[in-house]
Amino acid sequence: MMPDAPRSTTFPWGEAPSPYEEIGGDAVVRDLAERFYDRIDASAPTLRAMLPKDDSVSRQKLYEFLCGWMGGPNLYVEKRGHPRLRMRHFPFPIGTEEIEEWLRCMGEAMDELAVTGPLRAFLDDRFTESAHWMRNRE
Repeated sequence: MMPDAPRSTTFPWGEAPSPYEEIGGDAVVRDLAERFYDRIDASAPTLRAMLPKDDSVSRQKLYEFLCGWMGGPNLYVEKRGHPRLRMRHFPFPIGTEEIEEWLRCMGEAMDELAVTGPLRAFLDDRFTESAHWMRNRE
């Protein structure tokens, strides 16, 4: 009888128990949110027009949301309740241009942080799925 092969503890995003831990935890998630908004400020006029002049609250909300969404602390839910993403974004026209701009900015933010390999593939898939789910116009 052959012994059982060792079971892999690898997750779709890598070796850590959550994408939050795989990416590096709190400081990196905060940096990702900041870099994402920096990219919007620099090169995404369609998205920038949807934000208040002072986007510090938006940056904080994204950081809090991403922490929980990636399997870390549920900061957003604890402070603000269920994210209700579609409802909260409904007042903004979200079509192909906005989705592509959002995904490009998030991709560039991840590039700047050198998010690669299985984690990058996992996050790209999840962000793409979420961005398309937010669509509310053609």
